[in-house]
Amino acid sequence: MLTAIRIYFCSQMAQKKLQRFADFKSFPNAFEYPKHMKGKWHEHFNNHHPVILELACGRGEYTVGLAKLFPLQNFIGVDVKGNRMYIGAKQALQQNLQNAAFLRTQIEMLPDYFNKDEVDELWITFPDPQLRTSRAKKRLTHPRFLRLYQQVMAKNGIIHLKTDSPALYNFTLLVIDMYSLELLESSGDVYSNSVIPDMLKIKTHYESLDIANSKKIFYLKFRLPASIPDKDEALQELLKQTEPSLAD
Repeated sequence: MLTAIRIYFCSQMAQKKLQRFADFKSFPNAFEYPKHMKGKWHEHFNNHHPVILELACGRGEYTVGLAKLFPLQNFIGVDVKGNRMYIGAKQALQQNLQNAAFLRTQIEMLPDYFNKDEVDELWITFPDPQLRTSRAKKRLTHPRFLRLYQQVMAKNGIIHLKTDSPALYNFTLLVIDMYSLELLESSGDVYSNSVIPDMLKIKTHYESLDIANSKKIFYLKFRLPASIPDKDEALQELLKQTEPSLAD
């Protein structure tokens, strides 16, 4: 009996997921691997306002929240999980947010969909911290990714990181220092501040889960330089020596 119930619910969930994928593809604010959009996002938004990406956006809470806060900026949530982005894309349509869109693709493929200087800022919100040192290159603030972002971002592009992972926060601080990036803001406990900017009050589904069990939310804002030196091997060796302390 229990097996039959599990099969039924799994079947229902699979059907719901497939339906969301189909609906997402039909939304006018949703794009799936659209190489024809490279250099043409201003045509979709019908303006030349700044373009800001939310990477690994999940359900798109930040894309929708920022679009409401800043109507004179355009926001694009990027993720590979179309059934999750369906939620944010639908909310944006329901709320008539003309400055919010969603792009289904892998982050590594960003240069296929954006020209150099087409993106002004990036938000990285609660990404997988990839805690194993051997997987450090998969962290979205690793220099390997920062060089990727440079291919689509405007000069002196700004990156925001919001995370519940002390390990990712400290790793990113290490990268900022080691690669001479310009640190603009840093908070080891966002909600302990007396004044919290509205853009940091937006909460995602993953923030509410507190997967890292840190009880704190960390925030970094930094600027990319004109070039990022290749110190990646030295960084990896340093991580092997210091990584355990980064999770304190």
